[in-house]
Amino acid sequence: MINNHLICGAILTQDVKKQMMKIFVETERLILREILPTDIDGMYELDSDPEVHKYLGNKPITNKDQIADVINFIRQQYIDNGIGRWAIIDKTTNEFIGWAGLKFVTIQTNNHINYYDLGYRLIKKYWGKGIGVEAAFASLKYAFDKLNVNEVYAIADCENNGSDKILKKVGLKFIETFDLDGIKHNWYKIDRKEFDNNV
Repeated sequence: MINNHLICGAILTQDVKKQMMKIFVETERLILREILPTDIDGMYELDSDPEVHKYLGNKPITNKDQIADVINFIRQQYIDNGIGRWAIIDKTTNEFIGWAGLKFVTIQTNNHINYYDLGYRLIKKYWGKGIGVEAAFASLKYAFDKLNVNEVYAIADCENNGSDKILKKVGLKFIETFDLDGIKHNWYKIDRKEFDNNV
């Protein structure tokens, strides 16, 4: 009798937790949900890895206070812009894989301002499994179907071949190369019609 109550209590707790966090998208393997303060360990594993930051300015995070600030910044974007990067969670294991999704960019970048940027960042052990493509495609679908945006942009360091492949695979088109903080980057774009033709 006690065990049954404990099991029911555990199930109820899980259901309540699921309701409390906002899930934006589910794919075959992934849950894309809001980034929570409890993601601090996963975010730290991600952003303290020098290999992850190789094409991000080579400035990996060195302590969890910095990660707490990053999480707070992203959560503020949810409030200010109605969108921000999402945690990627493995449906089977419930493990934190990284983040993906859209960011509304309000500072001028390559002569553009107030646009939606597609991004993703994965913990190294999850590289090469198609997760970046799956999460990026789901993010674009959300942009065009739920947010009704007309176009989405993305940026990748010119030497980041892995990121370039993901962007091309989900249908973004290379537009031009531009300088960002002294480093050459590729500028990509996809509009609603192009996305619909790729689906």
